[in-house]
Amino acid sequence: MDLNSDLGEGFGIWTLGDDDALLGVVTSANVACGFHAGDPTTMRKVCATAVERGVVIGAQVSYRDLAGFGRRRIDVPPDELADEIRYQIGALSAFGPVGYVKPHGALYNTAAVDAVQASAVVAGVGALPVLCQPGSVLATQAAAAGLAVFAEGFVDRAYRPDGRLVSRSQPGAVLHDVDAVVARSVRMAVDGVVEAIDGAVIPMPVVSLCVHGDTPGAVAMATAVRAALLDAGVPVSPFL
Repeated sequence: MDLNSDLGEGFGIWTLGDDDALLGVVTSANVACGFHAGDPTTMRKVCATAVERGVVIGAQVSYRDLAGFGRRRIDVPPDELADEIRYQIGALSAFGPVGYVKPHGALYNTAAVDAVQASAVVAGVGALPVLCQPGSVLATQAAAAGLAVFAEGFVDRAYRPDGRLVSRSQPGAVLHDVDAVVARSVRMAVDGVVEAIDGAVIPMPVVSLCVHGDTPGAVAMATAVRAALLDAGVPVSPFL
């Protein structure tokens, strides 16, 4: 099982999360490319450390939304969105080898259900693999275009019964209890299922688990998840 986290999400003098510590725990790093967070120096430092520690680098592409941290849906024309995705991947490629692409925030959630936005993401990633939710519109379109698609689950986010994420605007959307997060992580890795917010057990066949780097206590949470996976006999290694 791969363990990924969103990193490089500081900007200028502002820092968010502990990139250095998380790069000692995760096996894949979704690095912000400057549209929702991140700046050239931060991107360079994260990529350099990732390469040094054998962590696979992924481009975390977003709507152009620094003020909203990429969590606001923006109705960008498909051609323009595809170009902006190419631009972000190119920027990150200047600092390290980009192995895959993962949309961030509102773009992630929109491309999961919106065929037009999903097609723009597929057009923008080129030949790179895509990391996204299983069963999503993006996963279907990327696979149809011949791209490698890898499914991920979120250990610190609540799920709806339809397999989509509970909106951050709703109570209980983000999970903070480490024991609960660890238990659902092992269940996803071993059984391929997760408990939705209404108690339903839904399929969640994934090869990567995400711990958000901006979640309070992310380092301790990721460390506990990794240890629990190993204790359960699940090898922890990059999906690429």
